[in-house]
Amino acid sequence: MNLSRRDFMAILGVAGASGFLAPGAVAASWGSGKDPYEIKPYGNVTLLHITDTHAQLLPVWWREPGTNIGTRQQHEWGVTPHLVGKWKLDYYGIKADTPEGYALSCLDFDAMAHKYGKIGGYAHIATLVKRYREQLGNRAILLDGGDAWQGSATSLWTKAEDMVGAQNLLKEDYFVGHWEFTYGADRVEYLLKHKLNAKFLSQNVFTIPWDEPVFDPYDIREINGRKVAIIGQSFPFTPIANPAYFIPKWSFGIHPQHMQKMVDECREKHHADVVVVLSHNGADVDKKMASQVHGIDIILGGHTHEIMGPKPVLINKTLIINTSTNGKFLARFDLDVGKGRLKGFRFYYLPILSNMIPADPEMSAYIEKVRAPYAEKLAEPLAVTESLLYRRDNFNGTFDQLICNALREEMDCEVAFSPGFRWGYTKLPGETITMEDVMGQTAITYPEVTVTEYTGAELKNVMEQVADNLFNPDPYYIQGGDMIRVGNIQYTFNPAETINKRITDLRVGGKMVHPSKKYKVAGWAAMQKVEGTPVWDIFSKWLKDKKTVRVDHRDNPVLTKNMKGNPGIAYPKEYDL
Repeated sequence: MNLSRRDFMAILGVAGASGFLAPGAVAASWGSGKDPYEIKPYGNVTLLHITDTHAQLLPVWWREPGTNIGTRQQHEWGVTPHLVGKWKLDYYGIKADTPEGYALSCLDFDAMAHKYGKIGGYAHIATLVKRYREQLGNRAILLDGGDAWQGSATSLWTKAEDMVGAQNLLKEDYFVGHWEFTYGADRVEYLLKHKLNAKFLSQNVFTIPWDEPVFDPYDIREINGRKVAIIGQSFPFTPIANPAYFIPKWSFGIHPQHMQKMVDECREKHHADVVVVLSHNGADVDKKMASQVHGIDIILGGHTHEIMGPKPVLINKTLIINTSTNGKFLARFDLDVGKGRLKGFRFYYLPILSNMIPADPEMSAYIEKVRAPYAEKLAEPLAVTESLLYRRDNFNGTFDQLICNALREEMDCEVAFSPGFRWGYTKLPGETITMEDVMGQTAITYPEVTVTEYTGAELKNVMEQVADNLFNPDPYYIQGGDMIRVGNIQYTFNPAETINKRITDLRVGGKMVHPSKKYKVAGWAAMQKVEGTPVWDIFSKWLKDKKTVRVDHRDNPVLTKNMKGNPGIAYPKEYDL
């Protein structure tokens, strides 16, 4: 179904001269009848931002989370991004059954997806980017926030070259990384030096043991007589969240003191008029960093797949955004940069609804060519789903539940663990799950499935450690991702507690876990080098045998601590801890 221009206006978050959009202002844009992508240029510099596309060259379905719990410090800095569902729409004055309601929430997703279509796709992104470059000329720069090289079969099988080609066709200017590093340091350096045209920046990656910068920390670009500083911030916890053996001679970290040094150097040595950080910290880490580091005008954030909008978040004097995932949005900042300061801006979240934006012929031809050698394998049908399958949620998504069920049955285990990855797109009820879809949930460079015996105490410890990475009240201790996915485990969970106290009433198969009893556990994505069958082989075999699948139950915890909201939406309002 095609959207009218009138309907589509509701999906734009457009800030005024002050840069802010009051709740309810978006809804007021209904009925204007204007081309939603026609933007009158403002100022003298334009930033275009995408992030976390996770190697999805084609449009996909993407359901927003129904649970996104925040912490005390996050609450003090405002609700974004931890309002979801009905509460998010109510806060911004957005109607649910609208294009904007579809883009910003998980409500009635199946029906809304059929009505409004898939999101993203590099050919559709390319059309919009080219349009703005033709309009704006050299004042426009395109920044990619990372996680572009991982998340698909073709990216894994080409060792990221399919995505590098797409980035080059988009003519990206700057790039930072996270999952990119899981191809290994040698592969990353080869692609950055010999294939990718964009400039890779990272102020927070250093050599071991010499503590020298691996990459250029920043770049200064002069646009319309103004100096724009771009500072890169790659994912600070890469060797913790992913296997360290991929990058054994590189160290990572948030390094706020070094970030302050880089900001000061850009300002004082290079006389930058505006300072922009291209970040893969995650939304709440960016907010804390902005509270500590002075002199940053804008943080273009990624990693946590949030939609921090439809307006930017302001911390001290720093504007912060995070531009979702899977190519769902293109963010545009039009800046009025004065001598030594940002005088004003206009901000736009531009949703990439594939049935609203024609595909760029050049990018379409490239995508078809690069996928052609793998087309038959990608299209292999495995099973039909009777349920909405999604991953993104603080606890088990339905796709994760299927993976856990498959691991338990195929490996003959009492329990299954699956990592709380935030990437992995959505499938609608009635659709066929193909090999491409399986890879879209599992395509990593360390996919081996293992079977291990854990004591009850060890089961709890694993879950408590992961929970602290997600729900620690200090954002600098949050390493991203969501809670570990579990199969055949039941528990009560209090995110307001401290480590080792969040999980109570832990059960396997409905029976209380005994600390010394051993349990047979299947899992994948081990942090050490292991031998085993790739998870996609086990999952695809299970799907073929089932032929039809559905998820009637998720092994999600019982949540405590003053739960608010409609439990049918799975605890949508931010915690006030």
